[in-house]
Amino acid sequence: MKEKELLIENIEKIHITTLGVGRIKRNLNLDTDDVVKYCVNVITDENSVVNKNGKNYYVKLKNTEITVNSSSFTIITAHLKKE
Repeated sequence: MKEKELLIENIEKIHITTLGVGRIKRNLNLDTDDVVKYCVNVITDENSVVNKNGKNYYVKLKNTEITVNSSSFTIITAHLKKE
């Protein structure tokens, strides 16, 4: 749980690149332009699980997995996983 607490402590630093917005919208089939808000909602969800492996945080909630760089807090990618 420590990783999740650290990520939530820095939630205001979460951001995404312009190219990342399109990639994540496509990967998650999102119909919103506020991808950061969507990802922050996933991260802060009480049922999400956060693990840190190397330089990245991996956030899992149901069939969604979001990868966040642990030093820059940039959302790198997100995918839908088959359950």
